[in-house]
Amino acid sequence: MDLLKKFVPYYKPYIGVFVLDLVAASILSLIDLVFPQLLRVLRQTLFLESPDKIIVGIVRLAIVLLIMYTVRALCKHYVTYQGHMMGAKMESGMRSDLFEKFESFSFSYYDRNNTGEMMSKLISDLFDISELAHHGPENIFISVVKLIGSFAILLTMNVPMTLILAAVVVCMAIFSYNQNGVMRRTFFDNRKKIAGINTSLQDTLGGIRVVKSFTGEEIEKSKFDKSNQAFLDSKKANYLTMALFQSGNNFFEGLLYIAVIVSGGFFIAQGSLSVEDLAVYALYINVFIAPVNVLIEFTELLQKGAAGFQRFRDVMDIMPEIVDAPDAQALTDCKGTVDYENVSFSYDDDEERVLDNINLHVDAGKKVAIVGPSGGGKSTLCSLLPRFYDVTKGSVKIDGKDVRTLTQKSLRGVIGIVQQEVYLFNGTIRENIAYGKQDATLEEIKDAAKKADLDEFISSLPNGYDTFVGERGARLSGGQKQRIAIARVFLKNPPILILDEATSALDNESEKYIQESLDRLAVGRTTITIAHRLSTIRNADEIIVLDSDGIQEVGNHQELLSKNGIYAKYYRMQVG
Repeated sequence: MDLLKKFVPYYKPYIGVFVLDLVAASILSLIDLVFPQLLRVLRQTLFLESPDKIIVGIVRLAIVLLIMYTVRALCKHYVTYQGHMMGAKMESGMRSDLFEKFESFSFSYYDRNNTGEMMSKLISDLFDISELAHHGPENIFISVVKLIGSFAILLTMNVPMTLILAAVVVCMAIFSYNQNGVMRRTFFDNRKKIAGINTSLQDTLGGIRVVKSFTGEEIEKSKFDKSNQAFLDSKKANYLTMALFQSGNNFFEGLLYIAVIVSGGFFIAQGSLSVEDLAVYALYINVFIAPVNVLIEFTELLQKGAAGFQRFRDVMDIMPEIVDAPDAQALTDCKGTVDYENVSFSYDDDEERVLDNINLHVDAGKKVAIVGPSGGGKSTLCSLLPRFYDVTKGSVKIDGKDVRTLTQKSLRGVIGIVQQEVYLFNGTIRENIAYGKQDATLEEIKDAAKKADLDEFISSLPNGYDTFVGERGARLSGGQKQRIAIARVFLKNPPILILDEATSALDNESEKYIQESLDRLAVGRTTITIAHRLSTIRNADEIIVLDSDGIQEVGNHQELLSKNGIYAKYYRMQVG
C-alpha cells in the first residue's frame, strides 16, 4: 500500500488519458459480455418467429453488431496506443526524475555505489514500471467489469451452479495471494542480479585497455560468468515460482470446467436446467475465466513492476547529503579570497579523520601550492572548496562567506578545476571546450583554444573543431585532452582555480607546454595547485606541506629549502 500511494501521483499529468482509457476498456468489456447473452435472447425471441421475420431481424442485427464492433475496434486502438503511450510517458518522467536525483547526490554517494547498478535502475527497472502503469489499472478494470458482469448474468441463469463456481474462484484467489509474496521476492532478487551483470560489464568495458594490456580476458570472463550464473540461478528460482503459480491456477481453472459439467449434469437430471441454457452458461464460463487468466498474468506483471518501482523509490527516497540552505545566497562579484577555519573532515562518522583542524588563508589572486605524500588529504582539502563534500567541523569560506550559505550553482560557477584525469564527453572538440559555457560563440571557443596552445592542432584536423573525440577522448593523446580541459576553464573564466596534479601524468615535453598554458591560465586568479612534481611550483607565492597529521610547513620555495625540512627532502629526492 505504501508503494501504491507513491505510485498513483504519477498518473496525475495524464488523468484525462487515464479516464478515457478506462472508459474504452469498460466498453470493450461490456461488448464482450453482450454476445453470449444475445444468443440466449435470440433463441427465446427472434429464432421462434417465421423465416421472413428472422431474415429481416438478422439483417438489422448485423448492422447493429457491425456498428458495435467498429466501436469496439476504435476502443481497442485507443487502449493499445494511448494507454501504452501514457505508460511510456510515465516511464520517461520517472527516468528523468531518477537522473536528476542521481545528479543531486554528492561525491559520497558515488564513492559507495556502482555505475552499472545505477544504469540498471535507469533502464531495465523502469521498463517494467511502464508496463505496469499501462496494463495495471486497465487489466484490473476490464477483469472486474467482466467478472462482475458475467457473475451477475450467471446468477440469473442458475444460482446454485454459480455459487459453486464462486467457491472454486475463492480457493483460486487464496492460492494466488499466498504465491504473490514469493514471486515478489524472486523478482526483486532478479533485478539485483541483472544489475550485477551491468556492473560487471561496465567495469570490464570501461577498463578494456587494461584488460588487454595484461591479457586479463580470462579473468574478466570468469568474473562475468560468476555474475551471469548468479542471474541464471535467480531466473531459475523465478521461473520455478511462476511455474507453480501458473500450474496451480491452471488446475483451478480445470476445476471450474469440472464444476460446470458435474453440477450442470446434476441440474439437468433434476429438470431445473435446460441443455440450451447449459450451452449459453458454458459460453459465459469462457467470459468468466478470461479475466481470471488476465489477473493471473497481471500478477506476474505486478511483481516485476513492484520490484522495479521499489528499487526506484529506494533511490528517490534518499536525501542528498549536500543541498542548498533554504536561505542560500548567490555568490556575486567574487574576489577570490579563500579561508579554511578549523576544518576537519572524515568520509563517514565512524572513520578516522582525513583532515583535522586545518587552518589556511589564501589572498585573492595569490598562487598557493599544496604538496605532501599520497593520502595526506590534498585532493580532499580542495574538494571541500566547491562543496563536493561538506566539512565535518569548521568552515570553508570564499570572500568571508561560508560556502554552505551559498547556492551550489553560483559557488561552482566561480571555481575552475583542471584534474589529472581529464574526462571528455563523447562529442566534438567544440562541444567539450564549450561544456562550461553552452552559449559560447565559435570565436570565444577558438580564443580559449589559442590560450591553451590548442588552436594549431585543431586547425590541422580535417573537421577542425567539429572533430569527434571518441569515448572519454580515446582519439586524443593525454596532452591534447589536458589542453582541452585547460581551454574549457579559459572559456569559463573563473576567479578561483584548482589544479589537481594537472601535469603529473604527462611526459616531460608535454608537461612543459601544458605548464606554460597553466601559468597563463593562473594569471589574475586565486590558484590552488596540488603537485607531486615540485619543479612546477617553485614560483608559487606560498607552498603548504600537508600530510596525515596536518599542515607541517608553510613558506615559499626558497624559505622551505632553507628550513631543510620535509619540503627540502622531497625536492632533493626529485632533482638530485
